[in-house]
Amino acid sequence: MSSLPLLSLVIWIPIVGGLGLLAIGDRHAAVVRNAALGIALLAFIASIPLFTGFDTTTAAMQFVEREPWIGAWNVWYHLGVDGISMPLVVLTTLITVIVVIAGRGLIKRNESHYLAAFLVMEGMMVAVFSALDAVLFYVFWEAMLIPMFLIIGIWGGPRRIYATIKFFLYTFFGSVFMLVALIWLYLQSGSFAILDFHALPIGMTAQTWIFIAFLLAFAVKVPMWPVHTWLPDAHVEAPTGGSVVLAAIMLKIGAYGFVRFSMPIAPDASAALDTFMIALSLIAVVYIGFVALVQTDMKKLIAYSSIAHMGFATLGFFIAFALMNAGGTQAAAMGVQGGLVQLVSHGFISGALFLCVGVLYDRVHSREISAYGGVANTMPVFAGFVVLFAMANAGLPGTSGFVGEFMVILAAFQANIWYAVLAATTLILGAAYTLWMVKRVIYGEVANEQVAALKDIDRREFIVLSSLAALVLVVGLWPAPLVEVMQASVDNLLNHVTQSKLP
Repeated sequence: MSSLPLLSLVIWIPIVGGLGLLAIGDRHAAVVRNAALGIALLAFIASIPLFTGFDTTTAAMQFVEREPWIGAWNVWYHLGVDGISMPLVVLTTLITVIVVIAGRGLIKRNESHYLAAFLVMEGMMVAVFSALDAVLFYVFWEAMLIPMFLIIGIWGGPRRIYATIKFFLYTFFGSVFMLVALIWLYLQSGSFAILDFHALPIGMTAQTWIFIAFLLAFAVKVPMWPVHTWLPDAHVEAPTGGSVVLAAIMLKIGAYGFVRFSMPIAPDASAALDTFMIALSLIAVVYIGFVALVQTDMKKLIAYSSIAHMGFATLGFFIAFALMNAGGTQAAAMGVQGGLVQLVSHGFISGALFLCVGVLYDRVHSREISAYGGVANTMPVFAGFVVLFAMANAGLPGTSGFVGEFMVILAAFQANIWYAVLAATTLILGAAYTLWMVKRVIYGEVANEQVAALKDIDRREFIVLSSLAALVLVVGLWPAPLVEVMQASVDNLLNHVTQSKLP
């Protein structure tokens, strides 16, 4: 472990750098683009030692920083990561680099503000994943909404104002209940330390209310059915970079909240309500899969696909209670790990798919599936990437999309065969809606003159897509390093939630 404040560097390099871009302004476009890329790369490089220097043998928080912040309320600037949060921090820094490269030169107005918003948001999202103080967590949880609000509202599509207001109202509404729960926990414990909340004895009624309060905040962010309706609108109106960050990182924060707050703070309520959570997850997997089948807009189809795939993550988390009740601790760990692997894998795949849609939209200015056909004839290299990412989205063995889903389905089978049957429908539905889109967009005869005039991807686009393709294949073929990083923290979480906190 390093004595350097690595987490603070990863948080504040992009935030301070992003604010610096605002000072430069749009007078020097090349300087702004190079500076943004340099800042994003610096933050990513600073995050690499979090992975390479991580001790996989312990569940303790690592790279811990703790300094006084608001002494009167016992609030601390307290940071640290474990095997659950560290991969998500590295994912955040990596995706931001890719988004900065992908958007290079494509934004025609206020480019410095656009890039600054992504960098500031990157630092805030890393802070959410690494905060060990509830006030610090909540401040950054709310603050990261502002850059995304601006990204969609300023650089989004024709209905961007509607989408941003809906996005903000949904997420802010849920967060208010979380704030009430955090204040109640502080009054009971005298501390805002999240790990102190984990050790606090709480009665069943209070646990239930706390679980519901957290559920309202985290379910909206995931998003879970039925509070998912803001996501397709936000994705459709967001610029490509906004869609990538929203799908690849921001949705993960809601799922992360369940394993950092809901399950360890209210384990008895989590166990009592596990069937309810499993039902919501399976509805997302099955029902939203059918909704994706009827979409005519590529972005909407991928957005609904994201909701279905995130249902796998929450399913993996909450089937753990049913498995532990039956003595299946190993299967429970596999379910939770599968859910966490799904978060990372979905970050690569969904980000790549939205970037592919962005490549086509930049050339044809349409997201409608009917506007395309025969793209493989004019963009063969691009078509190869699309097919790879589509296969990964459908859960093809050998890709990262298979690993997490397989682990969750295997664990679900041991909990209840019907959970596994319903979860496995995503392999059919995912293939159906993904291949339906690929068939109509990529294959067949050249549809029109616009498609006939398309030029294949340039070097910038090739670098972005090939990077994500490599990650999809590496995690799909060799998931062991990722799973091993999570092992000790997942075992510790399950040991914690099996102990009743009833006083």
